[in-house]
Amino acid sequence: MKKFSVLTIFPQMFDSITKESILKRAIGKNLIEVELVDIRNFSLDKSRRIDRPPVGGGAGLIMQCQPIYDALKSVRKENSHVIILSPRGKTYNQSEARRLKEYEHLILICGHYEGIDERIYRYADEEISLGDYILTGGEIGAMAIIDSISRLVEGVITSSSLDDESFDNNLLEYPQYAEPYDFLGDKVPSILYSGNHEAIAKYRKKQALDLTKEKRPDLFNKHLLTKEEKKILEVYEKEKVPKFEKEALLKGQKFIKDKK
Repeated sequence: MKKFSVLTIFPQMFDSITKESILKRAIGKNLIEVELVDIRNFSLDKSRRIDRPPVGGGAGLIMQCQPIYDALKSVRKENSHVIILSPRGKTYNQSEARRLKEYEHLILICGHYEGIDERIYRYADEEISLGDYILTGGEIGAMAIIDSISRLVEGVITSSSLDDESFDNNLLEYPQYAEPYDFLGDKVPSILYSGNHEAIAKYRKKQALDLTKEKRPDLFNKHLLTKEEKKILEVYEKEKVPKFEKEALLKGQKFIKDKK
């Protein structure tokens, strides 16, 4: 079972992901465990205070070492991997989700206010950032990490749902459609009704390549085209509707007509 331990001063925030939808079912099936550790419970202050003004002056409040350290010590095991959610950490992406999925136990430390005492960083294995913007605390980042990793755990979602996902091999996922066929004049591409899975796969690959090039050229430039992808692009470059697509449309016209 995959375990996440979250060190936070706002454990109730995590109800939104642990008590709803896919993650709730995954927890119920014992596929994942989300342990919420309230840092305030480890405060030595009678009012459970865990912050103080920054030494040397400055705005806001800084989370103190002792409560965080003791909270961490209470859950850290030999196989634990400790992450601090921090703007100075490496930017999180799908590759990072797959890498972190291999750890049996992840501990996520959520800072708040103006940050945490610098001395806590030495007890973490790494720092992670969701991107170049500032949030009020690390909780939202921790939720994103838990959600993105959990869906990679076997049994949490169907394995077919993990095929051809966005960001795999630096490509966005191809466009998806649901009924009805015609929505305010905007129609589902007929090839998807053809029943020809090979033709549909080639069409979708072309769409994924085009979409990535248009929306995320930074990803597209990193993507190494396979022989199959090069061939698909060459075919579509020669003909707007390639021969294989025309044949698929012709053979599947009875299914397509049903939708018109």
